[in-house]
Amino acid sequence: MPRLPTPVTLPDRGEKRRPRTRTLLGKGGTAPDAPPGRRTPRRRLRQETATAWAFVAPSVLVILGLSVVPVIWSLLLSFQADDLVTPSRWVGLDNYRALAQDPHFDQAVRNTIVYTVLYVPLSIGFGLLLALALNRRIRLVGLYRTLIFVPFVISAAAQGVLFSFILDPEFGAANAVLDKLGISPQGFLNDPGQALAALLAISLWSGTGFCVVVLLAALQDVPPSLIEAARLDGAGRLRLLRHVVLPSLGPVMTFLLLWQAITSLQVFDLVYVTTKGGPLGSTTVIVYFIWEQAFKNFTAGYGAAAAYALALALLVLAALPRLTRGLRDRARADRHLEGAAR
Repeated sequence: MPRLPTPVTLPDRGEKRRPRTRTLLGKGGTAPDAPPGRRTPRRRLRQETATAWAFVAPSVLVILGLSVVPVIWSLLLSFQADDLVTPSRWVGLDNYRALAQDPHFDQAVRNTIVYTVLYVPLSIGFGLLLALALNRRIRLVGLYRTLIFVPFVISAAAQGVLFSFILDPEFGAANAVLDKLGISPQGFLNDPGQALAALLAISLWSGTGFCVVVLLAALQDVPPSLIEAARLDGAGRLRLLRHVVLPSLGPVMTFLLLWQAITSLQVFDLVYVTTKGGPLGSTTVIVYFIWEQAFKNFTAGYGAAAAYALALALLVLAALPRLTRGLRDRARADRHLEGAAR
């Protein structure tokens, strides 16, 4: 006969069940060991941290190798006399004292300041005018925006080669057009009085497109309700631009002012391709002066000192908007407190 299954018996109702409790502590009051197939949270955190550092390590090494280490090395180099061939020797602040008395460095500083003072407001001003014109619903507006932005994409070296042919005093297209108009040929890049202005015009041709794109995006973010309310109040185009549009562009203008100033202070490749700092040093800017001293005259320590003078100027320029904003907020808070006291 087949074996019958064992009958299931229920406990008596009078018998009290013992509550099941999970043992949280092992022997000696310590946590029990985790199963072999499971990881503790601390171990899992260590493994995740190691994996994250494994992914980040190549970028960290690149940043340290190409940014941090050269900055520290060049700072130490600025206190030494080094020709990149023989062993260097410590000279302290002599390189910085020589910079203060160098007429060529003074000329480079003047050229850079003139270039920056002209380039920054002109590029932003032309960019604002073009952005206002391209913000309308006109035919082929996408094509116009593309054509204005294309020069910004072209590298400065290519721009220098292109305009070297166009502005050539003898065979250039610019003098050919001037001759048709009855104007005498100009020296352009070969004339000490015109070379810096010619470089400024080339930079405006290429750099204005960036300002146009940024300002055009900012104009499209101006709330339409503000514009409509101002028009209902009877504001004309000029008042609408002055009291509605321009205040909305304040943060973008600050960004462009800082960006364009840093860009103009660091101009090098256009000067190197077109004029080599000439004629007669009329287009020598600070970055070209640094390159010339370090890699042409083989005075690397002197060039490093000039580079840190430029870095200090850029640091002050970058901190100026934050300082101005802090002073403005403090003055506004003081006026608010005075009004509350009254």
